[in-house]
Amino acid sequence: MVLDDEDIPTSKDYYFDSYAHFGIHEEMLKDEVRTVSYRRSIYENQHLFKGKVVLDVGCGTGILSMFAAKAGAKLVIGVDMSSIIDHAKVIVKDNGFEGKIVLLKGKMEEVVLPVEKVDVIISEWMGYCLLYESMLNTVLYARDRYLVPGGLIMPDTAIMYMAAIEDGDYKDEKIGFWDSVYGFNMSHIKTLALREPLVDTVDNKAVVTTSHPFRTIDLATVTVEDLTFSVPFRIVATRDDFIHAFICYFDIRFGACHKPVKFSTGPHAQYTHWKQTVFYLDDAITVKAGEVVEGTFALAPNKKNNRDLDISISYKFEGELSKVEGTHHYKMS
Repeated sequence: MVLDDEDIPTSKDYYFDSYAHFGIHEEMLKDEVRTVSYRRSIYENQHLFKGKVVLDVGCGTGILSMFAAKAGAKLVIGVDMSSIIDHAKVIVKDNGFEGKIVLLKGKMEEVVLPVEKVDVIISEWMGYCLLYESMLNTVLYARDRYLVPGGLIMPDTAIMYMAAIEDGDYKDEKIGFWDSVYGFNMSHIKTLALREPLVDTVDNKAVVTTSHPFRTIDLATVTVEDLTFSVPFRIVATRDDFIHAFICYFDIRFGACHKPVKFSTGPHAQYTHWKQTVFYLDDAITVKAGEVVEGTFALAPNKKNNRDLDISISYKFEGELSKVEGTHHYKMS
């Protein structure tokens, strides 16, 4: 297929339709942890797909749809509202799946499927910090509207974790920078920067506490209302050090597989494009090995844009060298 200039998305299109750009799909496809995990969960479990009707929510380039079709699905229906689906239709045809894979352009809540029910839903719905700009609400709509009783959702479980890191040098570079910019006081920006979580790769050596699994999402039962929550956490210092930030990451599990497939986006694991989400504190916490930081992690969709997140982290620490408590409010947008 030869693309004319008018077929190439522009920056204006990107504002409204970021997933129309090929670069973001290239990044996701090259994320081998992500893509190979999905492929394994499908190819190694063809008994779950053979003769089944499969729905791919947010199908993008159609890679998951083609995995399912190759695994023996009777029919695969892919839905995406981005214009990337126009190119996915060509990809599906070029790979010999025309007729077995049907691609529909539009919102999941508005398109009309060619079937009443589906046996399996597959989707790569996760965002940064799991829920930022995620498609989980759309997957839940598809589950409630189309999935047969006892049908499968892949993946089926997500677990969110929290830990703390020593990151003084980088914090000074990213946050302290605003104290004096070419001789001018721009500390006003510093307060704004502290409210904006940083998505970046954290060196596992920077982690100074245990990790706490603070939220488990079971896709078979979770509701949209469950995606607004406030839950406790408890992490333990593993060495004498300073805490400059909390981090959040998540694990994904395909529990229906004959041999369960899972992957982690944590700093201890192989790199993924989700990286980790870093929440900087105003002031460092001085901890000794074995001391405990307790608190609550609260998350809610932003009222103006439900793909953005409002996050609050409250914490209390009483150690030998310092005692501190506080609440920090963050916005992922």
